[in-house]
Amino acid sequence: MVGRARGHRWFLGVFGLGAVLRVVTMLGYRPALWFPDSYTYVVTALRPRPDLVRPAGYSMFLRLLEPFHSFALVALVQHLLGLLVGVLVYLTARRLRAPGWAAVLASAPSLLDAYQIELEHLLVSDTLFATLVMSAVCLALSRTAGWRTACGIGLLVAAATLTRTVGLPLVVIFACWLVYRARGRVLMAGVMLAAAALPILGYGAWFHATSGRIGIVGANGVFLYAKTMTFADCAVLRPPADLAVLCDPRPPERRPPAQEYVWSPESPLVMLPGITFSEANDTLAGRFASLAIQRQPLAYLGSVLSELARSFPLTRPVYPDQEVYDYYEFPATPPAPPGRHPATVGAERAERQYQRGPITTRIVEPYAGWIRAYQDIVWLPGAAVLVILLVPPVTAGVRRFRPLSAPPAAPVSAPVSAPVAAPVSAPVAAPAGRVGPDSTMWVLPWTTAVVLLVMPPAVAEFDYRYVLPVVPAACLAAAFMVSKPSFRNIPRNVRI
Repeated sequence: MVGRARGHRWFLGVFGLGAVLRVVTMLGYRPALWFPDSYTYVVTALRPRPDLVRPAGYSMFLRLLEPFHSFALVALVQHLLGLLVGVLVYLTARRLRAPGWAAVLASAPSLLDAYQIELEHLLVSDTLFATLVMSAVCLALSRTAGWRTACGIGLLVAAATLTRTVGLPLVVIFACWLVYRARGRVLMAGVMLAAAALPILGYGAWFHATSGRIGIVGANGVFLYAKTMTFADCAVLRPPADLAVLCDPRPPERRPPAQEYVWSPESPLVMLPGITFSEANDTLAGRFASLAIQRQPLAYLGSVLSELARSFPLTRPVYPDQEVYDYYEFPATPPAPPGRHPATVGAERAERQYQRGPITTRIVEPYAGWIRAYQDIVWLPGAAVLVILLVPPVTAGVRRFRPLSAPPAAPVSAPVSAPVAAPVSAPVAAPAGRVGPDSTMWVLPWTTAVVLLVMPPAVAEFDYRYVLPVVPAACLAAAFMVSKPSFRNIPRNVRI
């Protein structure tokens, strides 16, 4: 064991440092950090029923830990999940024969990024979501792709989708990957789709039984409407009278961020009768959004690209506003109690039923000061995320199109009388400069990362916390490009 540990000493050092940083965080901020969404998750956990805005996957995770009555335990489990993601990245890269240094670098952002550690300490769904997604990616990169593997992938992707709806497109991505792995045969992809569909359809039936609506959430139209309000011009749209009430007369450059059209009392949608996420309002908002995208497709594309570009700055500019931005920083003073009525109700239930004690974050020095100082220095800039995402396609393109090497000289013929030994069977190497089938394995983690990065700006808006679950998959894809990993590199008795 000592010899094996010595072979992974650099990773163990990074892993140990990541563990120490998480311990310091737990000592400095007790029991956990709160986000506006946290209170809704707790209410759903204590009274299990589908929420109109968010699927209940994370709430069920909280429900599993509710008997312990400790949000500190929830934070601890989330920190362990964050460490697990780093381990998954490292082990998968090494088992596919990526160099040790590349595997360590690929795992380092998940283990050491201060914003990743802060996100794990927040009571939000992103850490659980990232763990489920990376587990599915690593399972799909195992040597065998039998029905058990396909079922496992399907269940993990379904759990990710029921944690954050942005995971739904991954069902198609993993199905296509399994078809590729099976050389065009669709049986394993069908098994995976069935395993993913059963939990999602079951949740959809539960959602329909409680709300009378079809789907797994009831806010898709509202968030897409908010997205289109960053560019929609009613003079161009010429909407019918029932949709015209959702127009904003201000020019797009003077409008607030998209989230204000969901939560602000001044939003045209929020001022309509009934709750914002009622079926009538959600349908009306969805119709407006569809009209805006159809009649201003280039403006919609420009809005998506401009929001996507916010993922790649060298610094972290304040966005969408100072209040939300501050939630991603370790605070120096205790956060203020929630102001919105639903959050106040959630805070009361969290204190009375879940924690059975105070839930206000206590800041304990010097530990809190240590992790704040660390956050000022150690974090992954958005520009680095862009470079990591560009490494796999650029490297694959260079390998694909570089000139073929000159053919080897013909061997000198042996005398006729000399005995000729039977040739030993060996794999036929691909021509130099060409990429064999296994060298495309970077495509799965890379595509997963890109989809998770693009979907929020396409259907809602950019948020810093949406970028962090992208990083492990992107780093794993980049680690594969340092060498030429292959499924044949994995010993047959090894399962990932």
